[in-house]
Amino acid sequence: MVTGRVGRAARESLGFANSITTGNVTDETLTYLSDDLARIATAYVHAPILPLFGELIEVRDDLFQLLKGRQKPRHTRDLFYLTGTTCLLLAHASQNLGQHRAALAQVHTADTCARQADHRGLLAWTAGTAALIAEWSPRPRRAFQHIDQAASLAPAGESRIRLAAIEARTAARIGDHQRAAGALRRMDTARDETPAPDALTDFGGILTFPAPKTDYYTGSTHAWLGNHIQAEHHATQAIEQYIRGPREDRSYGDEALATVDIVTARLAQGDIDAAATALLPLLALPPGQRIQQLSDGMQRVTHALRRAPLLSHPTARELTDAIIAFQVLDGATAALPSPR
Repeated sequence: MVTGRVGRAARESLGFANSITTGNVTDETLTYLSDDLARIATAYVHAPILPLFGELIEVRDDLFQLLKGRQKPRHTRDLFYLTGTTCLLLAHASQNLGQHRAALAQVHTADTCARQADHRGLLAWTAGTAALIAEWSPRPRRAFQHIDQAASLAPAGESRIRLAAIEARTAARIGDHQRAAGALRRMDTARDETPAPDALTDFGGILTFPAPKTDYYTGSTHAWLGNHIQAEHHATQAIEQYIRGPREDRSYGDEALATVDIVTARLAQGDIDAAATALLPLLALPPGQRIQQLSDGMQRVTHALRRAPLLSHPTARELTDAIIAFQVLDGATAALPSPR
């Protein structure tokens, strides 16, 4: 009887050992999924959004399915990290498609996964994305809450530079000159710091904050502050850096919005012909690259064209008509690809 009980106890212990060593995830699986996300993140800045949106849904669904299974604890953390990163990319895509509530849902899920993974870098970047979504919303001041939340989490390097840049442009957008100037100074300080290891920026593309983007944000901040000469200078510098850099690193969204800042700066200085020269190529942007944020930019251009003394200028009327016909991407009406 004792022998039977001892044997049964041994079999039960072995069964438990087998149950915790058998998993549905391997290191190779995680490497494959990570590489796939890096490919999408890199393509995001130069490729149309909608096909990538469908690919992100596929990756997310695969990760969801894996998390429903059983794996080693370290693999579970890695899965939550990759799932959070995927939802973070979906938040960016949803925002670019003009779907504010969907973007908030995705960034909330990204934050939840980052907490499950206990990953400070992902938490910081997710908070920055939440700030970015708030900045473009009717309530931009909410961005500061997310920036304050991320301030102690962001590692030195691109994540910290990004937070300061978002803060500067948000402050400029609401007319807070002092906070905008302070954030620009912090951004410059962050650029001089020695970068800390940051696994998130290793994905590349949309999950980085390179020098051209820094100039784009600086120019946009000055545009909102009414510093037209500085705005045009930094916007032009951003575009030139993108043009000189690798093709796969060129952000059509950044270039388009920097062009808007150049156009509004030239209109503010009364040079409508130079503004038209910059604007016409933007109006020819392929439909798949017309992110929703361009709608805001085009409204700013239209308001500038309708102010005296440009109001009666023939070119102003022509440009206004062209802008009215300009259609941006809209996730509510666009035919999103099937996830499967």
